[in-house]
Amino acid sequence: MRPIAEQLGQLTRLEELAGQNSPIHRLHPGAKLAATGVYLLCVLSLGRLQFGRLAPYLLYPVVVLSLAEVPLGLVLRRAALALPFCAFAGLSNLLLERQVLLWLGPVPVTVGLASCGVLLLRALLCVSAVLALAAVTPFGQLTGQLRRMRMPSFCVALLEMLYRYLGLLAGQAGSMLTAYRLRGGSGTGLPVGHMGSFIGQLLLRSTARAQRVYQAMECRGGFTGGSAAQKRPFTRNDWLYLAAVCLPCLAARAVDLPLLLGRLFVC
Repeated sequence: MRPIAEQLGQLTRLEELAGQNSPIHRLHPGAKLAATGVYLLCVLSLGRLQFGRLAPYLLYPVVVLSLAEVPLGLVLRRAALALPFCAFAGLSNLLLERQVLLWLGPVPVTVGLASCGVLLLRALLCVSAVLALAAVTPFGQLTGQLRRMRMPSFCVALLEMLYRYLGLLAGQAGSMLTAYRLRGGSGTGLPVGHMGSFIGQLLLRSTARAQRVYQAMECRGGFTGGSAAQKRPFTRNDWLYLAAVCLPCLAARAVDLPLLLGRLFVC
């Protein structure tokens, strides 16, 4: 039961951190959304072998989380959960692209290894940026701002339900796992042979709970979507934050800053 409880605590930890009162938390949610979007576009638009050019983008999550007084380790641990999936996607690069790109002493660095490293670092940066946004902005403000930006209401409502019911789904799984262990199951984990029936029962219970929630919403007059974010003008601090994030990101995208700095120091 302890691992499930720890996972439930992590699910609500970011929401608790988003309610703090740091200078980053007080910024307009639209400014933080726009800055994160520009950052993600710059990171994702870099080439598959441009490992060094990703280095300047490491500063953004570190600086933002430090100013917001959010533990960097918490965000990195949660961002690292996406790395195994990316590593599996980049495994084909290691096997198929064996051309030597450069040598680090006696160790050859192949094209596949370099592209896989860029994929992992890019995934870490993008997931960290999104988690940093969630840690400095309450979820209701984010979804309200998305509605103000004319994102389809169905997509926003689906995002809200997925976010809100992650904890419920984890709670159902924890209850089922506890019941399994009390009935004589293994205390070290769920055997592979029982996973199929466990997941099937979890799906049935989740579907039944979703049906009850839908019926309750219909009894209360249906659900037409959440409210839009309260109208709030951009302040000078919001524009300064946008400039402080977007301009360096665009500059690092347009110019190879590590190469330029290397040439300056060599000269």
